[in-house]
Amino acid sequence: MDISLLLEYGWVLLLLIGLEGLLAADNALVLAIMVKHLPEKERRRALFYGLAGAFIFRFASLFIISFLVDVWQVQAIGALYLLFIAINHIARKIYFKNKVHVKVNEKKKSGFWGTVIKVELADIAFAVDSILAAVALAMTLPNTDLPTIGGMDGGKFLVIFTGGLIGLIIMRFAANFFVKLLGAKPGLEIAAFVIVGWVGVKLAVLTLSHPDVNIISYTFAHSFEWKLTFYSVLIAIAVAGWFLSKDNTSKE
Repeated sequence: MDISLLLEYGWVLLLLIGLEGLLAADNALVLAIMVKHLPEKERRRALFYGLAGAFIFRFASLFIISFLVDVWQVQAIGALYLLFIAINHIARKIYFKNKVHVKVNEKKKSGFWGTVIKVELADIAFAVDSILAAVALAMTLPNTDLPTIGGMDGGKFLVIFTGGLIGLIIMRFAANFFVKLLGAKPGLEIAAFVIVGWVGVKLAVLTLSHPDVNIISYTFAHSFEWKLTFYSVLIAIAVAGWFLSKDNTSKE
């Protein structure tokens, strides 16, 4: 594989890992709340079973998406979904943060397998977001010489799958680091979802440049100039999230 191609794939993989890490921090907090009523040993088992199921779901759904990724209607739905979750999360975080209360019903706590099912469903919901974002990031990568997997170029499939797998590992083992990071720099959470929305814009551009839609030039959607613009804005969002976020590290 050409060195420039390796660098481009490596860059996208690093972006996926960073985005997965920030999103996984929020997800890990939700999972921790869901299993905290269980004894410690059962808590670990519930998380393990839930994440094992999520791994299988991610692989299966990515394999299915690989056959549908070039269908413009699927691209359009994915773009709208990413934009929706980004706008919805940011709106709730900014405008409704003082109105959101987590209600815990002490009388109705799920047993072990009930908790595993809940963790499984939560993992699947998280997986949908991350898979769509990963697909949108990877779709404008150049094709490789690797054999296709499902209906997708093998290189693109592997970078998406690797990013998702690392996301699961982060959710299980490295979430504490990202939780602390978000605690110190809370603006990064909003920045992460702005990035998700920007990825949704990229998927929308791909949709509008599809040969069956042809509203935007196909050449433009796959051009170096558009890639440079996209990644420059993405980096600017991350940098702004870091430097404009209120620093809570000084608070004891």
